[in-house]
Amino acid sequence: MSRRHGSGSKTGGPADYLAGLSSSGPSQRQLRVGEEVRRVLAELFARTTFRDPELSDVSITVTEVRLAPDFKHATVFVTRLGRSDVASLLPALKRVAPWLRTQLAHKLTIRTVPELHFQPDTALDTAMHVDSLLRLPEVQRDLGNEGDHQSDED
Repeated sequence: MSRRHGSGSKTGGPADYLAGLSSSGPSQRQLRVGEEVRRVLAELFARTTFRDPELSDVSITVTEVRLAPDFKHATVFVTRLGRSDVASLLPALKRVAPWLRTQLAHKLTIRTVPELHFQPDTALDTAMHVDSLLRLPEVQRDLGNEGDHQSDED
């Protein structure tokens, strides 16, 4: 069996997902299946009471699912709205991943159900940080002067 990527790391992991992306991005099928996986996972998190004590009474939002080009691995981006402690739940999510994968197999009509890899979604935190930076008086002054190239304050 030949390895598609010549690195010494495990083939098919999340790093291979990024390496396998073409410059044009994921295919339409990857996007469609990724969205279907996201929808089913979001439904499972909303309707399931997990036996794992770390996940009981925890509200998890699945924001995005990115599939590897071979559809064998999926990176699942999760967040807890209003809280920034989702990273502490990653070990518990890894423990329930096989059960979630079984549930996906029952609900999806795809040949191979991908192995799930959970990552915290930090996009909202990053956007809020950028917004707070843009509101700084120094930045507002620079942005205000950028358009007209004259200083009305002098």
